[in-house]
Amino acid sequence: MRTDVTLDRFDHAILRVLATDGRIPVTELARRIGLSKSPTQARVKRLEDTGVITGYRAHLDPIRMGLAHVAFVEVRLSDTRETALQAFNKAVLAVPEIEQCHMIAGGFDYLLKVRTGDISDYRRVMAERLSTLPFVAATSTYVAMEAVKEGPL
Repeated sequence: MRTDVTLDRFDHAILRVLATDGRIPVTELARRIGLSKSPTQARVKRLEDTGVITGYRAHLDPIRMGLAHVAFVEVRLSDTRETALQAFNKAVLAVPEIEQCHMIAGGFDYLLKVRTGDISDYRRVMAERLSTLPFVAATSTYVAMEAVKEGPL
């Protein structure tokens, strides 16, 4: 997959519109960005083919789904050799409560965004899942009180 995709103002306009409404008809998308239908379709296809657009999905409201509790967890590993990192990464993918996982350059190794129903659910997930991930030496939890900004780009 190419990483050197050149995007012009029309491409950026397409991406802004699709990020908020992925189900918009091509004719309406074309109207909004100021191009005709055919070039707009070609641009969308190119953005998909080059991996700039990776897919389309429904945006879910986690609070209405009973998942209002958000915690950010710093994770320090006991081993940071490549095999340990790979084992940790693979194990994280199997924990549905982990919404995001980022390897960090800093005072800890990973930052996790964990979403559960409430603090008791989080405590259970921490005890049964997070603390048992491979090579976890220490964790620190920060509970989010309010989401000021979340969502697509």
